[in-house]
Amino acid sequence: MRISIFGLGYVGSVSAACFAREGNHVIGIDPNKTKVDIINEKRSPVIEKDLEELISEGVKTGFLEATMDGKYSLLNSEISFICVGTPSNPNGSLNTKYVERVASEIGGYLKHKNDYHIIVIRSSVLPGTSENIIIPTLEEYSQKKINTDFGVVVNPEFLRESSAVSDFYNPPKTVIGSQIERDAVTIAQVYSKLNAPLFITSLRIAELVKYADNAFHALKVAFSNEIGNLSKVLGVDSHEVMNIFCQDTKLNISPCYLKPGFAFGGSCLPKDLRALIYKAKTLDVEVPVLNAILPSNERQIKNAFQRVLSLGKKRVGVLGFAFKAGTDDLRESPVVELIELLLGKGLDLKIYDKEVSLAKLFGSNKEFIENRIPHISELMVENLDEIINHAEIIIIGNNSEEFAKIFPSLKKDQYIVDLIGASRKIETQAYYEGICW
Repeated sequence: MRISIFGLGYVGSVSAACFAREGNHVIGIDPNKTKVDIINEKRSPVIEKDLEELISEGVKTGFLEATMDGKYSLLNSEISFICVGTPSNPNGSLNTKYVERVASEIGGYLKHKNDYHIIVIRSSVLPGTSENIIIPTLEEYSQKKINTDFGVVVNPEFLRESSAVSDFYNPPKTVIGSQIERDAVTIAQVYSKLNAPLFITSLRIAELVKYADNAFHALKVAFSNEIGNLSKVLGVDSHEVMNIFCQDTKLNISPCYLKPGFAFGGSCLPKDLRALIYKAKTLDVEVPVLNAILPSNERQIKNAFQRVLSLGKKRVGVLGFAFKAGTDDLRESPVVELIELLLGKGLDLKIYDKEVSLAKLFGSNKEFIENRIPHISELMVENLDEIINHAEIIIIGNNSEEFAKIFPSLKKDQYIVDLIGASRKIETQAYYEGICW
């Protein structure tokens, strides 16, 4: 394919060299004459393992060239990648001026082109940037229409400095966001030789994936450092602790607990987290990441509470209030806390959980419900029909399989507030929404 790349910094130069190596004709564009000259002299503008060899090879074979002439590069390519920086403003917001400037330039060049052209956003931009800034800018300066005269695709990069060339050829995934499938398929062909999972999705999802990745990477560093700082004071080998931690690929290094949903609860997570935080406090070890977890968890309960109130209905049914399906454990159940908040606002509640029946409870759970939440036990019903007939709002509190049976029988004037993702693919007349989807 014929590719132009706007911006020959770190991402742009690596992408240009690697695309050229794959047999594409690549033109790199940059306003900095020094960068352009360096590439045309078969050298690398950045320090990066194996990059200079690839640039030299590309220039020698004629698959790679660099220029300051953006119009020439766009008119001689089918696809343009935007690889300019998106630095932080002093207040932490994203500075998109370079992306906007390049978009306006590309728009101006598109005026002179009759063929359909795809613009690919490789720069890191927040959700909505393509739709609200880049596409309107391209349309304004080109006087052409999106998806008719040109396409826009978001294709985030996952390149790490010092291993970028290797990362390009061994990516964890390839993500392509677009408004029309045709554009996504075209860009997927550019990566057809790479052995990586391919995800074709919307513009906004593709934009957010990169930020989710980097936020999680930063969280992992901060988390392991806090465990390390606490380990040091306790006289524990932090590297051995985390080595053992990382061997758990069932729960720790895995997709487990990484699905958006409701707050955590139960007899282990809150208790053990509090104990660890308190121990750190007694040792004068600051653990701000660990300290933020419980308040964040409480915030998710309040999010659900506020969403239910915003619907303006009085009669509420709760399906499942043990902290997870398949158990009768009510200790620190976030659904119980939500129920308490709703009762405090005077809502009319009925609750159902087949595992939490007073007739079946014994021991600590029976004592908990009789002594700690007797007012809630009075709201319990014995079957799902009572919930269906009572509720204007039905809250799905855990992922018990039996709850799926009710959705076909719900009416248009009923609301489902799903806390755990039980019914995203289930047909229902009722209004459905998830707590964070």
